[in-house]
Amino acid sequence: MASFDKHKDKKGEEGEGEQAGFLGKVKDFIHDIGEKIEEAVGFGKPTADVTAIHIPSIDLKKADLVVDVLVKNPNPIPIPLVDVKYLIESDGRKLVSGLIPDAGTIHAHGSETVEIPLTLIYDDIKSTYKDIKSGSIIPYKVRIELIVDVPVIGNITLPLEKTGEIPVPYKPDVNLEKIKFDEFSFEETSATLHLKLVNQNDFDLGLNSLEYEVWLAEESIGGAKLSKSAQIGKKDQGVVEIPISFRPKDFGSALWHMMRGKGAGYSIKGIIDVDTLFGKMKLPFNKEGGNTRLKKAEDNDDDDDD
Repeated sequence: MASFDKHKDKKGEEGEGEQAGFLGKVKDFIHDIGEKIEEAVGFGKPTADVTAIHIPSIDLKKADLVVDVLVKNPNPIPIPLVDVKYLIESDGRKLVSGLIPDAGTIHAHGSETVEIPLTLIYDDIKSTYKDIKSGSIIPYKVRIELIVDVPVIGNITLPLEKTGEIPVPYKPDVNLEKIKFDEFSFEETSATLHLKLVNQNDFDLGLNSLEYEVWLAEESIGGAKLSKSAQIGKKDQGVVEIPISFRPKDFGSALWHMMRGKGAGYSIKGIIDVDTLFGKMKLPFNKEGGNTRLKKAEDNDDDDDD
């Protein structure tokens, strides 16, 4: 009985071995056929390269980035982009990551630039890493994995990376340093606002335009959007002169009495449009409860510190 079991086990092992050998031959045959098809038809591995990174939009809250990836398909049929995985890090710390499914198709024997949109939310970054402050410039590295489906070959991953720098903008500090009156009357008053812009950023600001509204004695004396050109260096300041006219009689006696004095409480808010190394930015500003000096046009500026 025991010998019969041994003989049975031996036959089972032989059967399993023959089956494994048969399956192995089938796999080898399929692999060989695949290689022959690949050689005959000309299937190959696509290539990809990061050609540029753009910053189309940036403000105090977030930065939008677009990564341009040039993908070349040497195959005679289109290949789909299955997934795009991305990671942005700074000094080895993750800033944002994600996945974009079904990112498109690359035409046969062609090349296409795939645009990958990414967004950095500054509040999320600053709350996670306390050493990243507004006004600073931080290094970054973008890591991208393109997963493409190549016929015969199957899914393959194309890893890419690119480094650069991105700012974390600080809102400008705008002060109404003084108001110089050119014409001073109850009916019509014209004046020049001297706005001091303080740049707290580690990069220069090239002022293009300024939109503002000013309040004196809690009364709005007007506002406008003006084209102004000025260069304010990093950690520096500059003064912008803005002409304005208004009718004091429209605002009651409080504003008139205030204007006859030497100082005035003010509020100002608006937006400055600037050029930077990283592109255009629109930066809002807001100042409440400030105090400014009122001067006649012929007054000497030497006593500004009095």
